[in-house]
Amino acid sequence: MPSLRTALLQSSGRPGAVAENLKALDEAAARAAGAGARLMAAPELFLTGYAVGDALPELAEPADGPGARAVAEIAVRHGLAVLYGYPERDGDLIFNSALLIGPDGAPRANYRKTHLFGSFERTWFTPGDLPVVQAELDGVRIGLLICYDVEFPENVRAHALAGTELLLVPTALMHPFPFVAESLVPVRAFENQMYIAYANRTGTEGEFEFTGLSCLAGPDGTARARAGRGEELVVGDVDPGFLAASRAANPYLHDRRPGLYGSLG
Repeated sequence: MPSLRTALLQSSGRPGAVAENLKALDEAAARAAGAGARLMAAPELFLTGYAVGDALPELAEPADGPGARAVAEIAVRHGLAVLYGYPERDGDLIFNSALLIGPDGAPRANYRKTHLFGSFERTWFTPGDLPVVQAELDGVRIGLLICYDVEFPENVRAHALAGTELLLVPTALMHPFPFVAESLVPVRAFENQMYIAYANRTGTEGEFEFTGLSCLAGPDGTARARAGRGEELVVGDVDPGFLAASRAANPYLHDRRPGLYGSLG
C-alpha cells in the first residue's frame, strides 16, 4: 500500500476573521497538494481563532455550516482531505470540534473534544462524550483527537485498540508545555504503535502564547516531520508497510493483560 503523504499547517490565521482563515487554508492546501499530500491537518479552532472570547457564540456554527461548505470546496479544488478545528454549535451547546472532509468534499468524521483544558475552554464549551471517532482515507484508518485529549494515555490506547493507524490531533499547545510536542507525542506514537499528526497554532493570542513544534511522529518514536516555532507547512509520509513491520517488532498491544487493569477505571 502506498504511503499517505500528510501535511501539517502550523498557523493561527487571524482570530475572529473566518473569511481570512479560509483563504489561508486554501493557500496552504494548494502548497500541500503541490507537495503531493493527500491530507492536510490544520490546528485546533483554526476556522475562527482560539482566543476570541465573547465572540465565540456568534462564530460557532453547525457541523454542516458555511465553514464546512467552504472547506469542502477547498478539498475538492486541491484534491486532498482537510482536517480543521472549529467551534461547533448544536442547539444551545457549543463544542470544541474537528471536522475531516474528504478530497471529494464529503464529511468523513466529526469529533468533539472530550477533555477540556483550562478555565477558558470550560467556560465556553461542552465536553464531547464519544472517545473514538474514525474514518478511512486511501486505505489508512484515521482517528481524531484534539489537543489535551492526546495527553491522556487512555484516549490514545482506545484508538490503538480500535485499529487507528494515523491519529490526527489539531492542537493549541501553549507555553510552558513544549515538552508535550517534543517528547510526549512521539512517545504516545511509540507505545501505541501508530502515526500521530500533531498540528499546532503559533504566535500570541490574548493571554496565550502558542509553542508551534507541530510534528508527524512515527511508530518508532521519531518525528518524521517537525516544524519550528513560526508559521510553517511541513510534510511527511505515513507508511503502512513500516507501521505493519513496527507493530510486528513491538508487541505492546499483543502483550497487554487487560484483566490486570480493571481497577484503574
